[in-house]
Amino acid sequence: MTPTLAPSDAYLNDFQSHKEMPMMPTLAPFRADHVGSILRPNSVKAARTLRQQGAVSAEYLRSIEDQAIVEVIAKQESLGLRSITDGEFRREFWHFDFLAGLDGVELYQSTSGIKFKGADTKPTSVRVSGKIGFTGHPMIEHFQFLKAHVHQAPKMTIPSPGVLHFRGGRAAIPDSIYPEIEMFYHDLGNAYNKAVHAFADAGCRYLQLDDTPFTYFCDAEQRRMLINRGDDPDQLPQAYAQMMNAAVAGGPADMLITMHLCRGNFKSLWIGEGGYEPVAELLFNGVNVHGYFLEYDTERAGGFEPLRFVPKGKTIVLGLVTSKSGVLETKDALKRRIDEAAKFVPLDQLCLSPQCGFASTEEGNILTEDEQWAKLALVVETAWEVWGD
Repeated sequence: MTPTLAPSDAYLNDFQSHKEMPMMPTLAPFRADHVGSILRPNSVKAARTLRQQGAVSAEYLRSIEDQAIVEVIAKQESLGLRSITDGEFRREFWHFDFLAGLDGVELYQSTSGIKFKGADTKPTSVRVSGKIGFTGHPMIEHFQFLKAHVHQAPKMTIPSPGVLHFRGGRAAIPDSIYPEIEMFYHDLGNAYNKAVHAFADAGCRYLQLDDTPFTYFCDAEQRRMLINRGDDPDQLPQAYAQMMNAAVAGGPADMLITMHLCRGNFKSLWIGEGGYEPVAELLFNGVNVHGYFLEYDTERAGGFEPLRFVPKGKTIVLGLVTSKSGVLETKDALKRRIDEAAKFVPLDQLCLSPQCGFASTEEGNILTEDEQWAKLALVVETAWEVWGD
């Protein structure tokens, strides 16, 4: 099932020939949906701290996580959500935990963390240590646990393949391992394809690939950073689109795959700014996914005009409810914004969600659990009043 991709200019540029989409599942994304991560309960935070101190076993931590996940599944379902995640309770970061589980990728302590507008994350990152591959991953079992305990649709979230390259750039990919960057793209696309098929074999039919690079290509500061380190911000989106297409190629006809795009999420802070216009046509027509969760909670995301590129058959989940603040939006305001978006893409192709997760890292955003659940309840209630299904 793994596609054969030539590590050449053709590999980077033939995304335009990959327009074929697998059959669209009939329900997801749901009219009321959510991105995935949920504030970690105190029991999980305390157990993780004890584990880091060596005071408890890995089995003890897992038992605490298991119980918390069972409880958060029940909470999501009680609100009327049909897309159910494990809250990403077993993760430290939304991206590094998955990437470090690929063959040829390792975690390391860097000199500084990821710089957000106002604070830095912990000094942890990933780098390439060998040929990229996929021979198994702990998150397959994480998904199986989720699936065994839900009554609705279990959704798995993993980072998009472009995240591995964007975060460290060429400096994190030794020339001795990948003298040609095209070979790296090739191997990473193939590894992701095996991962996607492994999740499918485990019963996953709703997979979300979380992506920040496509929004960073729209940010002037991030584009300057890429240019300064020797990357071309006009060419990288094409390479990343091709890796995404390699990742999802040949999946089951009934497997829904979406992308989630945001501008960074850490302790209610962000990194990027700028509307989707620079990448919209490629994103919506050159990437073979069924739908897109788009950040739209503030002016940082720009207007809805880029949605004019969305083709028939693809779904846009409007991230109009912010996960960065506990202030609760009003139904009337959300409905007005949905109406604005519907000027550019039919209402039937739209859904509603928070703009990002509530805890992309284990620290979580600056709001309470009650405020978090109120926001998810608002999404469900508003979606019912707008769509009725």
